Amino acid sequence: MSTPRALIAEDEPLLRAQLRHRLAGAWPELEICAEAENGEQAVALFEATHPDVAFLDIQMPLKTGLEAARELSGRCHVVFVTAYDQYAVDAFEQGAVDYLLKPITAERLSLAVARIQQRLQDPPAPLDGLIDLLARHLGMPGARLTWIKASVGPTLKLIHVADVLYFQSEDKYTKVVTREGDAYIKRTIKELADELDPEHYWQIHRGTIVNARAIASVGRDQRELPMVRLAGRPETLLVSRSFAHLFKQM
Repeated sequence: MSTPRALIAEDEPLLRAQLRHRLAGAWPELEICAEAENGEQAVALFEATHPDVAFLDIQMPLKTGLEAARELSGRCHVVFVTAYDQYAVDAFEQGAVDYLLKPITAERLSLAVARIQQRLQDPPAPLDGLIDLLARHLGMPGARLTWIKASVGPTLKLIHVADVLYFQSEDKYTKVVTREGDAYIKRTIKELADELDPEHYWQIHRGTIVNARAIASVGRDQRELPMVRLAGRPETLLVSRSFAHLFKQM
């Protein structure tokens, strides 16, 4: 049997390097023949290299992992890499080679590798039905963001959303505040409001989303607008009039 070859498509260089490194340990025989930083590049590199397996991050610029997978359907085996639990479960149950949930652990990768090796004995499955299913889930309530890739200075960090106290818009970035410190992402507050679980993450201002579980108390300013105080933090967060109804009974 010829040496298996793979394409990795992930828009964050640090996560791409991490996956490459862990694959080298879990599957030494696998040749990484191409690496892409967006879905459009992934398709172009596939046409140039024809790998057996494509590891596709679902959320990528230019073309998403789903859009890239649609073009590769039936031409190679696909592994979806995702921070969305519901996407991952749906992908696996509907017959994708496998899924890897961020942050990728060595144990979970080893299991995925074993499954991929088994499926390489068969032709790649067509994925159009699966991709349609996943596309319908985009933006729906079951598909919630669980991990965030954020910048802390020159370092990229994976942050579990449960650890986030609040998100606040700052110029072209959104600040992610945790008990360990601040980080920055390029997603807007509107995008986050669509992706986070609304039961636990409340938008309280045009530029602020707060983790409701981190709220210690709610006061009022001179205009009788709510002011949110967080456990263990000195700052207070202003609630705009548009969102004051969230605290009507407080």
